[in-house]
Amino acid sequence: MSFTAQCRINTPLGPLCAARTELGLAGLWFDAQAHHPGPLDAPWVDDDPLLLQVAALLTDYFECRLEVQALARLPLAPRGSPFQQEVWRALLRIPSGHSRSYGELAASLGRPHAARAVGAAIGRNPISILIPCHRVLGAGGGLTGYAGGLARKQALLRLEGTAFAEA
Repeated sequence: MSFTAQCRINTPLGPLCAARTELGLAGLWFDAQAHHPGPLDAPWVDDDPLLLQVAALLTDYFECRLEVQALARLPLAPRGSPFQQEVWRALLRIPSGHSRSYGELAASLGRPHAARAVGAAIGRNPISILIPCHRVLGAGGGLTGYAGGLARKQALLRLEGTAFAEA
């Protein structure tokens, strides 16, 4: 399934490229984010209703008027393997203001020895912020990786009031 529309959304952490398919939002990437697919073969549409809704909800989120869980009610259509999909669904269950370790997330999926595989799936999350991979921390609560950059991860966690171990 190909992308049907894309747009740019400006945020306090930098611009995002939002892309949708017929099924829903399929991508939300910061510029130069790891695993960004590069130029998309989709028209730039400034008035797509779903992409306008995403932009408005992100504005509310960054102004602390809305929690990410409300954003996650959008029709999401990330592309990935069945295992990646399972991990991304688990991310949606982490409440705003809370975090999980990679090991805790793996255990919650019934795969207690799969923390690295879980981490790899998290790194491939194509919908930044809305599928809240920024809420996953190292075992000691420290920042590990974030495809959008650690400074953005710190900013998102601070915005949500989530405690983490400073380096």
